[in-house]
Amino acid sequence: MFRHVAGSAIALVLSLLLVVEPADAGPREKLGYGRLVTNDYFGDGKDRWRTGSLTSSRVWGSEWTGQSPARFGDLIELRLSSEIIVPSNVSRPAAGDRPYAGALSIGAHTHFMWQGFDAALGADMVVTGSGTGLGSFQREVHKILGATVPSQSTLDDQIAGGLHPTIVGEMSRELAVTPNLHLRPFLEGRAGAETLVRAGFDLTFGQVGRGDLMVRESVTGQRYRVVRNEEVTGFTFLLGADIAHVSDSIYLPEDRGYELTESRDRLRAGVHWQGHGSSAFYGVTYLGEEFEAQTEGQLVGSLRVKFSF
Repeated sequence: MFRHVAGSAIALVLSLLLVVEPADAGPREKLGYGRLVTNDYFGDGKDRWRTGSLTSSRVWGSEWTGQSPARFGDLIELRLSSEIIVPSNVSRPAAGDRPYAGALSIGAHTHFMWQGFDAALGADMVVTGSGTGLGSFQREVHKILGATVPSQSTLDDQIAGGLHPTIVGEMSRELAVTPNLHLRPFLEGRAGAETLVRAGFDLTFGQVGRGDLMVRESVTGQRYRVVRNEEVTGFTFLLGADIAHVSDSIYLPEDRGYELTESRDRLRAGVHWQGHGSSAFYGVTYLGEEFEAQTEGQLVGSLRVKFSF
């Protein structure tokens, strides 16, 4: 029943995103591109659990004025992502540790202003299972790097293949504490691959990123720049935290006996740098326990570098 309703809702959202044309504006053009690589190699280096992901966004619209447009559907984001989730020992997992999971997703999202809030709404189709090829990809990369290779039994025990329609929505509001210090509380909801509600905040100090369109990466909550104001140079430092209640997750199947933690916590910090034609971002995020048998949290790092020559 849920899959039918979610699938119908996603079809409606996608159709609205793709057919809505801006009123009193010209045709859409590409406004920006952003990406973020996250890996525990950049964090605690322990190759476990939420071990790696890659997210990229391409945005189209009639123009960018330094804030999201007022109309739903004026600005369209195509979001692509991949993620690999592993047990803490990929060659010989302990009993009760989480199963291997590879996931690819593609989605359409729109960003707009509503009642003074920054709003984002969209839908993703998440594909899981051995057919994604992520397990084979990780084995080959680890062989090249001389890292521990996932065993065949680990890959054979990965979560089942399937299509998982997912709806994502967020509302936030930026509050100026001082001219250089801004606080952004937010609420997020997801239904599909993972069903959750989340509340948190982002605190930024600096001018880099002001007037940008920034998109929240799903694993860490780090916000990456997609439509950028490159005239402002220097550094912006950030801190953030959030807590979520997760009611369902395909990555921790209930029918396999996994019990979700009562809450899921994240703490993050990072720095944006903008130079003349070049930019970079590095962030580190603490991810709290996601299932009752998980012994501790983990640290992952996120990286994005852009050079112009």
